[in-house]
Amino acid sequence: MQQPITGYHKDDEDHWVAQLACGHFQHVRHNPPLVSRPWVLSDEGRNAMLGFQLNCKKCDTGAPVDAC
Repeated sequence: MQQPITGYHKDDEDHWVAQLACGHFQHVRHNPPLVSRPWVLSDEGRNAMLGFQLNCKKCDTGAPVDAC
C-alpha cells in the first residue's frame, strides 16, 4: 500500500528512517548500487521528498503502527 512520507528520524545505527502517514517507519538508505536514494543525504533532499509515497509492506500485512 502506498503511504506518504510525513517526517524522518535516525535509528540507533544513525540510518535515516521515514515516518509514514500510516504510522509505520521505513528505512530510506542510500546504498548504491543496490539502492540509490541520494536525496536522503541532505536536509534539502529529505524535505523535498515529504509527501512522496513509499510502498508500505507493513500496511499490506496489517502490522501495528511503529513507536519511536
